[in-house]
Amino acid sequence: MESRRKRKRSQITKWVCYALLMLLCTVLQTLPGLFRLGEAKPLWLLPLALAVAVEEDEFAGGIFGAVCGLMWDYTAGRTVGMLALELMILCFGVSVVVQLYLKDTPSNFVLLAVVCALLVLSADWLFFYYMPGYAGAGERFLWVVLPSALMTAPGSWLLHRAVQRISTEFKIDNGVV
Repeated sequence: MESRRKRKRSQITKWVCYALLMLLCTVLQTLPGLFRLGEAKPLWLLPLALAVAVEEDEFAGGIFGAVCGLMWDYTAGRTVGMLALELMILCFGVSVVVQLYLKDTPSNFVLLAVVCALLVLSADWLFFYYMPGYAGAGERFLWVVLPSALMTAPGSWLLHRAVQRISTEFKIDNGVV
């Protein structure tokens, strides 16, 4: 009885830590001028969602990705749901790929995070700049989308380490009855 209570408390604490990290990443991503290089800014919520998806199972990772996407949609003042759906699908896919094919190393994670950032930012650019026919859409891709995806790499490494630390700190021991 005591161990069941202890495991439940451990899991709740772990997810509270993830939620607090999500709030911190939201603040970092929405502060104007912070880590800005021209028009490009690094993403923080996407690598966090991917890191949680890699450390947890695909279902929990997908749900956390959707929550991070909703937070991103809300703080960006966009149509609610587009980024939530994108992040849910990406987190589920990345979790499955890491479980089946890739080793969970920091370099693999950073590569996955940059590729996913490029996918999300390219879809955003496609739907909101290129398809409406804005002038200078190609320059925006070169000077905003590509640098933003590359600037996501250092933060994704830090977030991966932080999520790994939280996950191992509150790991459930299945041998305990």
